[in-house]
Amino acid sequence: MNNSTVGGQISAFLLASALAGALVAGLLIPGAVMAGTAVSGTSALFASLPSELEVERPSQSTKVLTSDGKVIATFFAENRSSVPLAEMSPFIKDAVIAIEDSRFYEHGGVDGQGILRALTSNLTTGARQGASTLTQQYVTNVINESLAAEGKDEQIVLNGQKRVGDKLREMKLAVALEKKFSKDQILEGYLNIVFFNRAAYGIEAAARYYYSTTAKELTLPQAALLAGLVNSPSFYDPATNPENSLARRDQVLASMLTQGKIQQAEYDAAVATGTDLVVTPSRQGCASAELAPYFCSYVSRLVLNDPLFGADETERERKLYRGGLTITTTLDSRLQSAAQAQVDASAGENPDRWGAALVTVQPGTGKILAMAQNTVFLPQDGKFDTHLNFNVDKFDANGGDLNGAGGFQPGSTMKPFTFAQWLNEGKSITATVDASKRVYPIGFPWKSTCGKVLGAYSTAQKTAGRDAAEDLQNAEEGFYRSMPINYGLYNSINTATFASAAQLDLCGIQKVVDSVGVRNGLDGSPVNMHQVGNLLGAIGVSPLNMANAYATFANDGTYCAPIALTEVTTAEGDKLPVQEASCREVLKPEVARGVNYVLQDVLKRGSGVYISPKVQQAAPAAAKTGTSNNNGATWVVGYTSGLATASFFGDALEGQQRAGQNVTINGKFYKGIDGYMIAGPQWANYMSQVAGLYPAENFPAPPASMINPQPSSPSPRTSPAPTNSAPSTASTPASTPPADE
Repeated sequence: MNNSTVGGQISAFLLASALAGALVAGLLIPGAVMAGTAVSGTSALFASLPSELEVERPSQSTKVLTSDGKVIATFFAENRSSVPLAEMSPFIKDAVIAIEDSRFYEHGGVDGQGILRALTSNLTTGARQGASTLTQQYVTNVINESLAAEGKDEQIVLNGQKRVGDKLREMKLAVALEKKFSKDQILEGYLNIVFFNRAAYGIEAAARYYYSTTAKELTLPQAALLAGLVNSPSFYDPATNPENSLARRDQVLASMLTQGKIQQAEYDAAVATGTDLVVTPSRQGCASAELAPYFCSYVSRLVLNDPLFGADETERERKLYRGGLTITTTLDSRLQSAAQAQVDASAGENPDRWGAALVTVQPGTGKILAMAQNTVFLPQDGKFDTHLNFNVDKFDANGGDLNGAGGFQPGSTMKPFTFAQWLNEGKSITATVDASKRVYPIGFPWKSTCGKVLGAYSTAQKTAGRDAAEDLQNAEEGFYRSMPINYGLYNSINTATFASAAQLDLCGIQKVVDSVGVRNGLDGSPVNMHQVGNLLGAIGVSPLNMANAYATFANDGTYCAPIALTEVTTAEGDKLPVQEASCREVLKPEVARGVNYVLQDVLKRGSGVYISPKVQQAAPAAAKTGTSNNNGATWVVGYTSGLATASFFGDALEGQQRAGQNVTINGKFYKGIDGYMIAGPQWANYMSQVAGLYPAENFPAPPASMINPQPSSPSPRTSPAPTNSAPSTASTPASTPPADE
């Protein structure tokens, strides 16, 4: 051997010893002694460093669950689920100690022998050998996690970037940490915080990601591979660098064998295996929701908008993505699956991007049980993609963004609110109205006790050089005549609704509409019922609000605000406040019963006669059809005493100007889409499938005085409606059932 080489090695060894002595003398806990000379400056610097480290639970994943415990989605900034040490395989504990810090249970946070060994190796061989103990690594992870949680990523110092001061601080904090926590507590904290890859933080997430198992069930070769991964997650990633990963795993196994943690036979069996991955990719956020992505979006917006979850949206976002919350929702996975299947079937491949939506609310609680639409969040071949939620308003009551489409014109599904006011003013269910009147000009004497400005049926227009109001149209000729008001409602005769409104206080109709929660879906403002075109649904409202309004009829006149959350629990097990059920009587029970009485006839002999048989077999049901003027929005909103559902089909894109006329959907040509044609079967097929899951009772009958006197009423509608007829707000049945029913 060359003398100069020997001399260089000796010099390097002496230098390493001196440096190690200086560090150890100043850094080790009192009583530790090693050879070397302490440097007073180093000791002074060390004494001035902080010795307190705030160890908080690291960022954890939030889970959103259905009411029956199924995972809807997971939110995380770092995919992590912390578990106690007792819930981890002994193999992972032994493996990580063997490869990262074999003297973990012997040192006091900083390992003097390890420092000397690393310095000697680095200076004499040129290798890069670290000397950080598991405690020091834990300190680094805690500091970096805290900075990340506060959005201070630029302040994070990686291992290769640490300066002497950073290292000294880390060492002193490690020593202080060992005085405060037991070894097992530190090991548990380390294994729950350490980074494995961008989809897996902590051993539980790593076990699930790479092996589709839990930390507790990890086998020896699996645990050894994951223990080796933390040294360089990219270089040793078994999914992308399997050879590197196996070499590192075998190094871990050899260390475990040398240290007596496993036997030779265990070692031999483990090294004979491959990576044997069973990867379960992590799924983050609503775009990757396992079911109900748009309900997931609605729930996330409720959390981000609500001061109950933090003082501002930044704090609420941190809680959602890092807080390890368990958010239990009102969603019923049985109803959701049925609703999703139904909306997906409504338009088939759908190259023209027609929207279909279903939302169900439970009368008496306001719980949202299903929320589905026929789209996907992210672009996919052959799929209609959008981020907008068809079922909800654009904004909540306080202006918070709900990511909603902002509602659609409800057409004739608005008519029952006028009828409710008819009954509220003491008028009979069977009273006769003059449905022959077609013009309600500007200046018509509408009644308004609250002094609101009145409007004509529609905006005044220039006709032959003079102002005139547009003629009110029905879907068919032959219904411009006197008729019982109930007949006019269940057959959806526009002129009958106007004839009844002409006898009512519009302020009363306004009060009914407001009290059942119907509002402008774009800005949350009241639907102005003094703009009398809104009697026929000219302003967009959301399916959720319509379903919930009809749930008020089903619930004997008691309105319950819609709710989506039942419980929110923190990672520590504490319960956060959530919106509680809020119910109040807004209609007299006899009024609600009168509405139910007539809306049942919609399905038995009126505009919905061809969509209901299956539903009527499952439970007593009531409903109303609706279609916008250009047939671009079609509806059925209906209910049993147990479930209220709004079904929508039409143009759901932003702007919503497309007419549903002369179109082909699912291979069938429609001159004009009507409520009973697609939205109707969608509602009926779904409700007949799920109605029995929420047992329903017969609707209580209205008082006899509300029905009598009983005049002779026209026979049920038997003349065939002009299938695919000219656009109208009235929903009318075809002479034969729709082909897709």
